[in-house]
Amino acid sequence: MKRSLYSTLLAGLMLVLTVVACTSSGTGNPFGNTVTISIYYGSEKEAWMDVVTEQFNNQRVQTESGATIVVEATPIGSIESMRQILDGQAQPTVWSPASSIYVPLANEEWRQQTGENLTDPEPNELVLSPVVIAMWEPMAQALGWPEESIGWADIAELAASEEGWAEYGFPEWGRFKLGHTHPEFSNSGYTSVLAEIYAGAGKQRDLTLEDLNDPEVIAFVASVERAIIHYGSSTGFFGRRMFERGPSYLSAAVLYENLIVEQEQARITGQSAQLPVVAIYPEEGTFWSDHPYAILNAPWVTAEQTEAAEIFEDYLLAEEQQRQTLQFGFRPADPTRDCSGC
Repeated sequence: MKRSLYSTLLAGLMLVLTVVACTSSGTGNPFGNTVTISIYYGSEKEAWMDVVTEQFNNQRVQTESGATIVVEATPIGSIESMRQILDGQAQPTVWSPASSIYVPLANEEWRQQTGENLTDPEPNELVLSPVVIAMWEPMAQALGWPEESIGWADIAELAASEEGWAEYGFPEWGRFKLGHTHPEFSNSGYTSVLAEIYAGAGKQRDLTLEDLNDPEVIAFVASVERAIIHYGSSTGFFGRRMFERGPSYLSAAVLYENLIVEQEQARITGQSAQLPVVAIYPEEGTFWSDHPYAILNAPWVTAEQTEAAEIFEDYLLAEEQQRQTLQFGFRPADPTRDCSGC
């Protein structure tokens, strides 16, 4: 689907759901003159960002003027951060939501306010991760995984079933409990509902407003959404809550692939005692989150902060940091990158 449609479709998505149901440049630092940049980023890449930000700050990288760059990174839901920036509640130097689909939306609204784009229309991507359905392995196996593919239609059928897991021979599991983040605050919630609409319309591309208003599509989305018992505001936090609380909390959740990899690493190394969790790639298709690095063209961002943000961007896209993404379940921004020996 072309990006130019997303602005209209976002409003349409909210209609379907209704039917369904700091800045700073600082001194006083013991290292002397500093320039501080703040980055608001999608919480699902928190583990990677924590590591690379600390490594960068420890290197005391300097701008051309000799100011030491200090990076302050804040995890937050993608849509929530966009709204805070557009409303003036937050003033970061860099914005890195989970998906670049929000860049044209932010630019469009910012142009209405100021006459200019908020950021480069095509910022560089930091990492890649597909949107998947995270499910406890025994439950996925009960649905036929991995021999049989599982799609949104299967999820809808299970969600609508009064018998729940009893239909598959496991009455002790109760009803099927599905979760995703709130589509008004988080990218994975938005894309999960969008994926449901695509599945309901029987399409993989070229979604239209007519599809959004189709009673059969609305009924399909409603059948899936009826299983939603928990909403989250940010994907990373929501996924960790599922992994902490176990199958009694949720049967499955719409998350990013990297979070499942991260959880499985914790389980294998003994840091988590939960059941294995698997990533299900819906047979109807899914979306990729590409994590753009958007340096803001805003009045609170100084020229030196822009320079510092560009230096940090180069650091994140360098080979060593891109190799590190694999340790946290991501795929490098350049999928053709040679990762032999990683």
